[in-house]
Amino acid sequence: MTRQTSSLQGLGTRWSRQTPALRGIALMCLSTVAFSIMHGLVRFVSEELPPFQIAFFRNIFGLAFLMPLLVRSRFEMLRTRRLGLHALRGVVNIVAMLMFFTALSISPIAKVTALSFTAPIFMAVLAVIVLGERIRIYRWLAILSGFTGMLIILRPGLVAIDTGALLVTGSAALWAIAMVIIKILSRTESSVTIVAYMGIFLGVFSIVPALWVWQPFGRETLGWMVLIGLFGSIAQISLSQALKETDPTAVMPFDFLKLIWTALIGAWFFAEIPDVFTWIGAAVIFASGLFIAVRERQAKQATVSGGGPLSAGTRE
Repeated sequence: MTRQTSSLQGLGTRWSRQTPALRGIALMCLSTVAFSIMHGLVRFVSEELPPFQIAFFRNIFGLAFLMPLLVRSRFEMLRTRRLGLHALRGVVNIVAMLMFFTALSISPIAKVTALSFTAPIFMAVLAVIVLGERIRIYRWLAILSGFTGMLIILRPGLVAIDTGALLVTGSAALWAIAMVIIKILSRTESSVTIVAYMGIFLGVFSIVPALWVWQPFGRETLGWMVLIGLFGSIAQISLSQALKETDPTAVMPFDFLKLIWTALIGAWFFAEIPDVFTWIGAAVIFASGLFIAVRERQAKQATVSGGGPLSAGTRE
């Protein structure tokens, strides 16, 4: 046994000895760092290439990182009876991604990150409308609070609402629709199958938009896009594993670190300093989403203890 192998085994042993909550928190923190780096790289590469082209390579390299898993399972994970719903999720996701990447290319990345926190708020609304989940007063209060936070950031009527802000808000709404579709799929599909089809459909659906705006690029730019795919994959895997390790409400508070990291990246590399309204609005939005998650978890536990179905609460 080599020294390197022994060190890796020792590290794995120490990791397994940690509590699930601590492992989940560590993985969530890792995902925030990876997401923030990816956002910074998208902003950097967008100075040379169109966002649609960047999104294509993000999806292609993301799919490439997924291929070993597909091959190892002999493509068993692709078995499904809900191909149409997977495709619909892919359409929604690719539009949301294109809007988000475009917003990153024209707006301060801290502001984009702050407004992206509205996705759980939109999902709470859709869960009532689409999934028929019970309307609770605290949910509506939290939703109103979340949209108040969005208005604090945008300040309509006081300052001009830029295109990037509208795009990221629309992207958050579409992400919420995608999350609802995921919730429906998860009733019959494994998480691995859902992730696999996401990678495939995003790769396919991003080809035409990329060709529409295609620009030539060099090896250095290709290297940056490989890193975008790498950090995007690390972020997604870390986030998924964090939610698998422990309850979402235990790790959600640490998602706010994304705003801190993106603010630092924006200030250091792009001379973008978030204003106080961005911080206040983001805090209000994030607190609203966290409150919804905590109360839904409590409602779910109460239903389970009372003998009711496990599906009474929301996904998070």
